[in-house]
Amino acid sequence: MTMPFYVSPEQLMKDRADFARKGIARGRSVAVVRYADGVLFVSENPSAALHKISEIYDRIAFAAVGRYNEFENLRIAGVRLADMRGYSYDRRDVTGRGLANAYAQTLGTIFSSGGEKPYEIEIFVAEVGDTADDDQIFRLTFDGQVVEEHDYAVMGGAAEAVTTYLKERYAPGLARDEALALAAAALGQSETGHRDVPARDLEVAVLDRTRSQERKFKRIAPPVLVGILGDKGESAKAEETSSDPVTPPAAPAGNDDEPPIAP
Repeated sequence: MTMPFYVSPEQLMKDRADFARKGIARGRSVAVVRYADGVLFVSENPSAALHKISEIYDRIAFAAVGRYNEFENLRIAGVRLADMRGYSYDRRDVTGRGLANAYAQTLGTIFSSGGEKPYEIEIFVAEVGDTADDDQIFRLTFDGQVVEEHDYAVMGGAAEAVTTYLKERYAPGLARDEALALAAAALGQSETGHRDVPARDLEVAVLDRTRSQERKFKRIAPPVLVGILGDKGESAKAEETSSDPVTPPAAPAGNDDEPPIAP
């Protein structure tokens, strides 16, 4: 009878954490930035159908990086929980802190369980208040830890480079368009240098406290983004596409039976 290999609990947790971190790092970054009238979410996401930023309830939004199917399941569960709590009690009883705690319990249970792999995701849950001092941003890691963020935060991809860029340039009380331009420029940072992210490849949404509706969540459409940010990234992409292709070398003499290489 073969004996099973023994792995210490510390090593097991370390291996699971390393596995989750590697999966999260492969995704594109998401940045959340507080501005004068609310909270701004920005992510590089060319897909128009698979959203990384979504509304959960009246004043609460959700953003995630990592495996889409995993964070989408959590998003749906959060919407159902918020709807049930708001219907059973009062809409004011649905809070970002309550949802963050519920997500933390779920992620912590999955991470510590030996029966399934840990979720390869990180999550932001943000709630906009009546004043800037009432705004709350919670970051949830794959192992269920909850951290309250202030002013700005980044997760996924080249998070360290993006955070450094924001730290050097962020100032409280930015207007929405200023915060958007700062976040878009930050998402172009990486360990290898800077690039301009095309405005149409960005997914952007805000929790705007100045909206007259009960629901404060609003997506910013690509044409509006182009108007705010310009099309630097798109111009560079078009320039690269329109450049003359490299002419292939001619076929060597004596190979008349073989057609020349098509460009």
